[in-house]
Amino acid sequence: MTMSTLLPFASDYMEGAHPEIIRRLSEINRIPMPGYGSDDICESARNRIRNACHTPDADVFFLIGGTQTNATVIDAMLASYQGVIAANTGHISVHEAGAIEWGGHKVLPLPHTLGKLRAEDVETFLSNWAQDGNRNHMVMPGMVYISHPTEYGTLYTAHHIPLYLDGARLAYALAAPENELTLPLIAECCDAFYIGGTKCGTLFGEAVVLPRKNTIPHFFTIIKQHGALLAKGWLIGLQFDTLFTQHLYEKVGQPAIEAANTIRHVLRESGYRLFFDTPTNQIFVILPNQLLNPLAKEVSYSFWEKYDEAHTVIRLATSWVTTEEETEHLCQIIRKISDKN
Repeated sequence: MTMSTLLPFASDYMEGAHPEIIRRLSEINRIPMPGYGSDDICESARNRIRNACHTPDADVFFLIGGTQTNATVIDAMLASYQGVIAANTGHISVHEAGAIEWGGHKVLPLPHTLGKLRAEDVETFLSNWAQDGNRNHMVMPGMVYISHPTEYGTLYTAHHIPLYLDGARLAYALAAPENELTLPLIAECCDAFYIGGTKCGTLFGEAVVLPRKNTIPHFFTIIKQHGALLAKGWLIGLQFDTLFTQHLYEKVGQPAIEAANTIRHVLRESGYRLFFDTPTNQIFVILPNQLLNPLAKEVSYSFWEKYDEAHTVIRLATSWVTTEEETEHLCQIIRKISDKN
């Protein structure tokens, strides 16, 4: 099988893992380890995450992927008659194949502003439900789901509301100069959140943090029930132990932010309009339809949505491994197709 020669800007999980993770994996590859996260490396990773979040009593669990993490946490935190409030563009609303509903919980979508829920909209929704005389015949809102950054690459500021935060791309949010949230503040504001690994430098895996101990009783068993528990748990633990050594997780997204800012500048310079501006690693640009095929011959990108009959919104995503050479090559292609049109 031949590898694609297209420039890789379709997503931020297209490459392997950070070199330091690969180095450490190769060092312990033949050392037998206890299963299911009961090893010393996983415990070290948990303690590093607790220290980074300033939550010494937090429960930390390692799950295999983002969809499994969302489905498991949401199912574990909700009663059978409850649903989860989310932006109608949220990942659980659109791109998880109905995993939340398959688990028995309705996603309660609200309108978004650049991908974000507004606190007043959530409060109004909760108030209207409480005042509805037929509420006993309705799905009860049981939690609020947000992601940081959002599906649109935008960032939240802090609101003190009970919530669950999807941190699939959290490293890129933390690396953005515009970001106002820190790991300790997220831990203070959230009932539960997860620290993304798959899109942020690991081969796979996410770390769920429950800042207050025993927030979800028997969560380990619930993870097992949902098929999200890895027998070789040390594989995930080692990756997070590495990312939380010498503040690597807070730094790993910086190349992606720098590359994305360069690309945004060249797009504007070349006369293209951004669908909206974002400070993280995702770039949403409106292109004339006649440019899509020429661009696709050289660059891997993601379709986002139709803008109008003559234009389409595409997404370009940088990652922790995006190089200056790849960024400059993409910029040259953008300038080239701009000059021809």
